[in-house]
Amino acid sequence: MNVAWGRSSLGRDIDAPSVFLPESMLREARRQRGLSVAPVPDICVLDPDGDLAAFMIGCHGATLMTEWACYHSELLVCTLPGIGRIGVIGKVVGAPYAVMVAELLFTSGCRLLVSLSSAGQIAAIAEPPYFVLIDRALRDEGTSGHYLPPSDEVTADADLLATLAHALRGTGQHVVVGGSWTTDAPFRETARAVAHARSRRLLVVEMEAAGLYAFARASRRDVVCLAHVTNRLGAPGDFDKGAAGGAVEAFELIVRLAAAWQARSTLRTPDQSLRHPESLQQDDR
Repeated sequence: MNVAWGRSSLGRDIDAPSVFLPESMLREARRQRGLSVAPVPDICVLDPDGDLAAFMIGCHGATLMTEWACYHSELLVCTLPGIGRIGVIGKVVGAPYAVMVAELLFTSGCRLLVSLSSAGQIAAIAEPPYFVLIDRALRDEGTSGHYLPPSDEVTADADLLATLAHALRGTGQHVVVGGSWTTDAPFRETARAVAHARSRRLLVVEMEAAGLYAFARASRRDVVCLAHVTNRLGAPGDFDKGAAGGAVEAFELIVRLAAAWQARSTLRTPDQSLRHPESLQQDDR
């Protein structure tokens, strides 16, 4: 598989400002709907499968934020002890949609965005389900090319990832740090493409990380992508995510990520002991 990077007929001026801004969409949505201006939570989560959003409603009393001025999504908000307000948006599938929502969230006051994506297994390092904290993503989608110059991969912010990886140790869950293949076409994951991803030592395939990390790099935002490895690319008996669609386990990890990010924001002393791609559990044995 080759990741093709050519200029379209329109061209891409990576450093040029856009003529259409998220502020414009938010302004018009508020005008048309009669909404007041209200900040979103500092910490927000994109939940492509929607399982976490349902869990937050049922178990943590999450309610719709009526002031959320987005035409295309609904923002659920709840307050967690020791964390404060946290927002969750369900069914945000694919890099174009995820980055559009990310732009709107950060413009509205978000400071940390966590993407929780269901992912397919590339490297058979464990039996699904388990989690991968994505440190780099193969750019086999279109969105990242509008934020960064051409390259095969985009990486997460190393200091941020190190802090968050440290926070996930000792959870009792199987979490590893590693790379992902981001694709726009999940039903074109051919044997050759999978083999190429495996040759690059990538662990999973998903649909959002490369676009979100490119946006984060270009805009200097705090974004982290967490992949919930739920399937072996269509093998019989796949997509067993665990209790509540894996939301119970995912919720625990997100709470830890949120607490670690809040501490980092206050102290600015990120841990540098990131390991790759071994299990984060091994340090506590």
